[in-house]
Amino acid sequence: MSQKFDGYAAEYDSWFMQNENLFNSELLLYKKVLGDISGKRVLSVGCGSGLFESMIEHSNIEGVEPSRDMGAIAEKRGLNVIAYGTIEEVELEDNAYDIIYFNGSSSYIEDLKPVYEKCKKALKEGGRIILMDVPKESAFGFMYLLAKAVGTFEHPSLNGVMPAVPYPLELCYAGVWHSSEEKINVLKELGFKNFKFYQTLLKNPMYTNEEVEDVVEGYTSGGYVSIIAEK
Repeated sequence: MSQKFDGYAAEYDSWFMQNENLFNSELLLYKKVLGDISGKRVLSVGCGSGLFESMIEHSNIEGVEPSRDMGAIAEKRGLNVIAYGTIEEVELEDNAYDIIYFNGSSSYIEDLKPVYEKCKKALKEGGRIILMDVPKESAFGFMYLLAKAVGTFEHPSLNGVMPAVPYPLELCYAGVWHSSEEKINVLKELGFKNFKFYQTLLKNPMYTNEEVEDVVEGYTSGGYVSIIAEK
């Protein structure tokens, strides 16, 4: 995954800054599902540039990041990047973390089961895995997959329905996107329990940057969804 994001760190951050209300909607979800992390050991898988983490008190958040470009920015923002490489490549300490989360990074992992299984081993008993993603079945998911298939956001089928500043096309090419049900089923197969679900970006993509949206329970309507489960 390192080559997928190397060279696009600035573009990734710029997209969020140009879509400020969308970013703040996702940030509300991020803060809601993490909760109070003081005194907890927390790992961000695919921490990226640390943009979301920079918006909270995050001195205890560790990160794993494939992209050197992204990780360098995350370190400047205060994250402790403990390893450069994909989650498949790095070694994690067993029974070490209270929370392990994926903020969008599951969308760039082909085979989820071995990755989530590795994270389960690294979680303490009762620890939480948190998955925050654009679901494949959402309007955003459809839009990204269509753009990836046709190689452009300028396709006639997308005319008049696009947000003003779409997600970087190069990062759409790199994504694989999974449905919420797929991720839930993988977690259940691995024995995770006590599921909770939260979502935001319930409006269609062309309207999601008009105002900050509230976080609501569930996972069947949002353009950005969080799945929380316990070991």
